[in-house]
Amino acid sequence: MINFETLFKISYGLYIVASGDEKYGNAYISNTVFQVSSEPPKFATCCNKDNHTADIIDASASFSVSVLHQESATKVFGKYGYQSGKKLDKLKDAKLKYGSTGVPIVLDEAIAYLECKVINKIDVGTHWLFIGELIDAQILDDSKEPITYAYYRDIRKAVAPKNAPTYLDKSKLENKQATREAEVHRCLVCGHIHDDAVEDTKFADLPDDWHCPICGADKEDFEKLEQ
Repeated sequence: MINFETLFKISYGLYIVASGDEKYGNAYISNTVFQVSSEPPKFATCCNKDNHTADIIDASASFSVSVLHQESATKVFGKYGYQSGKKLDKLKDAKLKYGSTGVPIVLDEAIAYLECKVINKIDVGTHWLFIGELIDAQILDDSKEPITYAYYRDIRKAVAPKNAPTYLDKSKLENKQATREAEVHRCLVCGHIHDDAVEDTKFADLPDDWHCPICGADKEDFEKLEQ
């Protein structure tokens, strides 16, 4: 029997993975970027098969990884993590540079970046696992700490988007709030529901600077629903 709470004990980082070229590209938030070999250095990233970026990585055979820091702006996670590149040009107003492979590299909120040339693609179910040989790697800001998924979840009180490899249906998790008075709040911007009965933290206990995990709206932009 699987206790799905156990999966939150595995550590991840949070990154912007981009692909394409100067004419067209896209990017998404990934929490599964990891080194798989040392000589030559190779890195892997997972991309949901439904993600627009998956086809672009396949076509361009390259991807970049931008390492985000702990205080990265909420709008960055909203833009790259919860919106689809099929409906929005995510790179239109982004601060970019282009690597030797022609791949776009997102510099917004980045403290370092990698550029990789794809050498293999593996079908792992809901996602493609792209493995790339490292072409370039640079540090942009050595004064800030890289953000982890644990920090994002526990400190910033946000959740993984539905297409993330680590997304979990909350119905699979233990109902920790079942015996507590539960309130339900709805985001006036995107309609996201924060239900005290299933979330780890009650809405009233969230910090004032908490933001909607879907669109980045402020806490004050939520309304309490009558039950």
